[in-house]
Amino acid sequence: MKYKLLGLLSLFVVFASGCIGDKSAPVPIANLPTGTFSGVFTRKHINSKGVIDSAKANIQLQMETATGFKVTGDTSTLHAGSYGSYNLVSESGILQFNDKTYPPTGTPVKTHLSGLYEYKYTGATLQLLGYGALDTLSFYYNLTRTGN
Repeated sequence: MKYKLLGLLSLFVVFASGCIGDKSAPVPIANLPTGTFSGVFTRKHINSKGVIDSAKANIQLQMETATGFKVTGDTSTLHAGSYGSYNLVSESGILQFNDKTYPPTGTPVKTHLSGLYEYKYTGATLQLLGYGALDTLSFYYNLTRTGN
């Protein structure tokens, strides 16, 4: 009896924990993010010894479905200032960015907003997550909507 009661209590805790957390309702995935967003871009790298190093930059991202995207802000060393188009790839939360400034050959010195990114958009915040070569690089954009 004691084990059944403990099992039911554990089950209740699991279901109740789903009710705790961020109460802001996400904007439906079919709605592409639009507007001006500002925040922190973080690049994380796992080196050959397994140590994670990271670098950050404050950026601004402008997104309009008709004209595309544009990255500005601190683009002097870590993130490239760029522009291009973007579109919804999957209703499960994948955006594709097609950066028109991405070099056709070689490896760019700075990070470009290019390729596939998982995203979470609440209408007030936009979070993007992308990966680089061999999954040793990851790119995080944690942005807040600052304008239309």
